[in-house]
Amino acid sequence: MGPEFELVDTAEVGATPEQVWAAIATGPGIDSWFMGRNEVEGGTGGTVRGAFGGYEPEYRIREWEPPGKLAYGSETAPDGRRIAYEFLVEGRAGGSSVIRCVTSGFLPGDDWEDEFEAMTAGGALFFRTLVEYVTYFAGRTAVPVTAFGPPVGDWEQVWTRLGTALGLPARPAEGDRVRIEPGGREGVVYLVNDQAVGVRTGEAMYRFLRGFHGPMVASHHVFTPGTDPGTEEKAWGEWLNRVFG
Repeated sequence: MGPEFELVDTAEVGATPEQVWAAIATGPGIDSWFMGRNEVEGGTGGTVRGAFGGYEPEYRIREWEPPGKLAYGSETAPDGRRIAYEFLVEGRAGGSSVIRCVTSGFLPGDDWEDEFEAMTAGGALFFRTLVEYVTYFAGRTAVPVTAFGPPVGDWEQVWTRLGTALGLPARPAEGDRVRIEPGGREGVVYLVNDQAVGVRTGEAMYRFLRGFHGPMVASHHVFTPGTDPGTEEKAWGEWLNRVFG
């Protein structure tokens, strides 16, 4: 049987509470830093819906107090599984804000440790991407791009191969300057952990995720006006298969 859990992430950002609220409480805002495509029916009792690679979670909004507090979560499944998110946004002098995100719930099953590890690392990536978004792209919205590569084996080798593909001599490290293909864009690595690598350029945030029991996944956010998601996803699918196939 798995555990109850609670994870807390906090950051001060150079964005107003209203800008942070637009990022966490609207579909286009969530599209710009989380994963897949999202819809929000605002207000207490409303709904947050997502869609990512066939996974379509739905969460009920339990607290809606713009721009300071947002809380939503899943219904409890028959096996006890549940997850909830709470965002607290506090304005500071000079137009900055403090964001506090609490993720809590329950994971059932004997393999909960692997799932918890992946969820913890993934949550760190998503929160850090939120921080990057409101810091560098506040007021803009992104086109979410999702592509799946082939099944892979040794992840240490996989991360090294990613580093090579980004023009590095080894696996990426935070602060590395890289070159993103397709497109030839210069960027900086903003996060690295066992499950993910995030890269920020002037017009996009590119994330490479260790799929749970699966492939390398590209989960990107492109801010260039006129971006066609189908074209981008095709190009990135071909890239993933070329690099990791």
